[in-house]
Amino acid sequence: MGEQAVSGVSEKLPTRVIAILGMHRSGTSCLTGSLQNSGLFLGECHTWNKHNERGNRENQKFVDLHEAILAANGGAWDAPPATAIWNDEHIAWGRELLVAHAGEPNFGFKDPRGLLVIDGWKSLYPDIEFIGIFRHPNAVAKSLGKRSSKTREESLNLWYTYNSILYREYRKKPFPLLCFDDDEAVLDEKIVRAASQMGLSRPHAEEKFYTSELRHNDGSGAEALPWKIRRLYRKLKNAEF
Repeated sequence: MGEQAVSGVSEKLPTRVIAILGMHRSGTSCLTGSLQNSGLFLGECHTWNKHNERGNRENQKFVDLHEAILAANGGAWDAPPATAIWNDEHIAWGRELLVAHAGEPNFGFKDPRGLLVIDGWKSLYPDIEFIGIFRHPNAVAKSLGKRSSKTREESLNLWYTYNSILYREYRKKPFPLLCFDDDEAVLDEKIVRAASQMGLSRPHAEEKFYTSELRHNDGSGAEALPWKIRRLYRKLKNAEF
């Protein structure tokens, strides 16, 4: 894309923008870190926190924008609003974040909240590209229960909301969709293949980001899932890269 006409003025933007999409606690950090090792530029991002030994790889400025949009629409990450309308301030803020990375050949951002506000990014940067990841609902529920004290019902409802948007976007225009439930070797091979398909190389293979030690929960040992969640998970599995 490179530049965009705004009010008659040509504004420099990143050559390419890639958004990493996925629900909280679903492997988005591992995917993003792996893509960063393959040449995706993230700008300033978190490289450590107590819930994620290697950092969630989120750019706080993008997170702040997403939280502001959700709040303005009466919601939050754990209370998704029915719609997430960007006002003029949000649009200007988002454009400013893109302009700050003008000329970057492969710029990307990751924030699970981005799924809830994705329509605004599609309007700001029509050529935006996606790569996504999902995880078994029970594993996400276990993780959210430990990290955010969410009940199983709350966690599963959030899983369904986020992943419904993920699947909707995939159906509109397919993109690489990975599953964090895969074994380490399988997932790593798929990430490498997806990155290559997206034109990202892997110059430092010895610096592999993802290892199974970063995954602390799985989908085993829990009660049966509600039918609509089972069905959506099956649809995601069928669409898996």
